[in-house]
Amino acid sequence: MHAYIFPGQGAQFSGMGLDLYENSPEAQHLFEDANEILGFHITDIMFEGTAEALKETKVTQPAIFLHSVILAKTLGHRFKPDMVAGHSLGEFSALVANGTLTFEDGLKLVSERALAMQKACEIQPSTMAAVLGLEDAIVEKICKSTEGIVVAANYNCPGQLVISGEIDAINRACQALKDAGARRALVLPVGGAFHSPMMEPAREKLAAAIENTRFSKPNCPIYQNVTASAVISESDIKTNLMSQLTAPVRWTQSVQHMIADGATLFTEVGPGKVLQGLVKKIDSAAETASATFEKEA
Repeated sequence: MHAYIFPGQGAQFSGMGLDLYENSPEAQHLFEDANEILGFHITDIMFEGTAEALKETKVTQPAIFLHSVILAKTLGHRFKPDMVAGHSLGEFSALVANGTLTFEDGLKLVSERALAMQKACEIQPSTMAAVLGLEDAIVEKICKSTEGIVVAANYNCPGQLVISGEIDAINRACQALKDAGARRALVLPVGGAFHSPMMEPAREKLAAAIENTRFSKPNCPIYQNVTASAVISESDIKTNLMSQLTAPVRWTQSVQHMIADGATLFTEVGPGKVLQGLVKKIDSAAETASATFEKEA
């Protein structure tokens, strides 16, 4: 069975999507629509912007979403997913790809999400840290016993977890994790504590927008970050999406469940190859690939 997976924040690069824009009339049309929906020329920043300009949350999230979704659309009849999943932001790309959300509604929600997260980050300084070489249970235990807000946020693959929370609490937890034998416990250059209780203001804002958005019946199951299991009901998808910002990304568990349900090939749709690397670390027998645009003859 063929699983399609969609990357999240961090995969952006200058020039992303330009090949699609130049070689596919459909892609060009969608990019122009996106400029109109967003109210600024995101294509200028995607195609020619600096790494710094691309790093801005209100740009990064829609840019990655657009690259993934437009690439999926240009695959045409070759895009036949049996199941989909997306890492954090990538979940919105996956929901457009499997027909749950329209292109326009997906982009509006992603833009709303980016701005709400940016605002939540400004309310209280917070951060995230990557933890390598410890079992999940040990990381969870140390987070729980650390003073302040600090939680497991991204279960990326066995031995690689990201924690999220208040700056002081993260620093204390990193020290405790190193003492417990972590190979690395490194604070990340991110704007805030994503996938933690500190995103509650953003969750509330985004939940209101999700509530007012029409969700259609998906054409294949999505393995959502919050539950890590196959979801096909529109109301369940909606509920899980509303919880996503304050709940952990259960990527390891999602991939394990997809494999248990028959996935043999994982194709990454969007910039970079980060998710393919994670899939291989979760199960070395899984086959991975990148979705590629082929210009029609």
